[in-house]
Amino acid sequence: MLRIRSRFRDSAVAAMLLATAAGCMTNPATGARQFSLISEAQEIQLGQEYDQQFVAELGLYPDQSLQQYVQQIGQRMAALSERPNLPWSFRLVDDPVVNAFALPGGYIYVTRGILAHLNSEAELASVIGHEIGHVTARHSVARMSSQQLAQLGLGIGSILRPDLQPVVDVAGVGLGLLFLSYGRGDEREADDLGLRYMSRAGYDPREMPGVFSMLEAVSEAHGGGRIPEWLSSHPDPGNRRDRILEQIAQLPDTLGSRTIERTQYLRRLDGLIFGENPREGFFRGQEFLHPEMAFRLTFPTGWQTRNMKQAVIAVSQNQDAIIELQLAEQSSPEAAAREFFMQQGVRGGPARSTTINGLPAATGTFMAQSQSGSLFGAAAFISHGGQVFQLLGYSPEQRWNAYQNAIIGAIESFARLTERAALDVQPQRIRIVEVNRQMTLESFAAEYAPGVDVETIALLNNLRPGAILVPGQLAKAVTGNPPPGASSAR
Repeated sequence: MLRIRSRFRDSAVAAMLLATAAGCMTNPATGARQFSLISEAQEIQLGQEYDQQFVAELGLYPDQSLQQYVQQIGQRMAALSERPNLPWSFRLVDDPVVNAFALPGGYIYVTRGILAHLNSEAELASVIGHEIGHVTARHSVARMSSQQLAQLGLGIGSILRPDLQPVVDVAGVGLGLLFLSYGRGDEREADDLGLRYMSRAGYDPREMPGVFSMLEAVSEAHGGGRIPEWLSSHPDPGNRRDRILEQIAQLPDTLGSRTIERTQYLRRLDGLIFGENPREGFFRGQEFLHPEMAFRLTFPTGWQTRNMKQAVIAVSQNQDAIIELQLAEQSSPEAAAREFFMQQGVRGGPARSTTINGLPAATGTFMAQSQSGSLFGAAAFISHGGQVFQLLGYSPEQRWNAYQNAIIGAIESFARLTERAALDVQPQRIRIVEVNRQMTLESFAAEYAPGVDVETIALLNNLRPGAILVPGQLAKAVTGNPPPGASSAR
């Protein structure tokens, strides 16, 4: 949200004019004049800094072979781009959402979710090429520069309620600058550049439209819930597909010798985790269960929940209260409580030694100052399984009475997980099957993926229900079962 100041100072206007004059450059990938206040060295530094934060939040997929595969494809294509000397990095992140994205300076990521929905190496190359295009065209840098310029004359407000600014950091929304919404023009430009780079690398560009068909099908099936928010501001996938098809039709008639690598790609996906990995915790309604750490916790009804690599959070419906769970560094509840209450700006304590559902704990209430006023909250530090868990719940001072019981109730719900079905749960995985006879997609799903709806199998294979599979064809199935009663909250 932007709040316009009542008047611009002459110095701010002068600074804006100077920045505009000094910040124009010709982009090597597009040939267009481009405004930028960020040098290439600064761009690389931004990427390096935010890369660490991003990897900590989502984590890398623990398969070195797939990591090397993604890295090799990306490096080969980046070397053929207009900015080959950037410190390019291509990695597979452990996220089930269908997504790919780039940070400034050449840090590019694809999720295991999109990997599972692609069906050839050439399709993967088109996705990576699109993200390389965002970097070579300096799209995020240009948008950051525009925001910097705007800040010379505008006051920037918080995305969330100012009283809950700490929530921004906990929930990872602090990475928001990295995901500035690209305009439709930027997306079309990245599509064009992706087509350029995959063609230079020898891939068949006719595979690129299939990616847009997949995105469109996923969007229709899940109402946008399993695709990133950026798709809402992107051009429609169907329009993007038609536009790229027109460009492909104008290419020289030598595409038959281009690389597709469908079989090799699909073989690499065998065993890939599909969907949420319940070993890292899963939601069953408002209850969160973690089989590896053997604990359970129930969040208030109606609160939005999210499970991240380093924290589990719940935010109230009005976004004016939060509960967060993460590991403490100290070895005992008392030591963790002392460290927390000794923080600058935090008042409260001393913590009281107690037990929560039979587990040693230290609890207390606190008050902390934010830029917009006081926060009131409750803190608990609980020893379980050789680790100390930190549970915080807080809200603005004037809302604390409304949320106190719900927050304390959630904290006091922390307990050992003893349910055998939950402790033994395993993730679902992609299985690559070589079809041994002609069959419909429905028959394939019933035989090789019982318990998984045919729509999911159709999406994974980018096929329509009713499609015919032929002997020798490779197709994706899903093995395993979702956690009993698990929800898709995230």
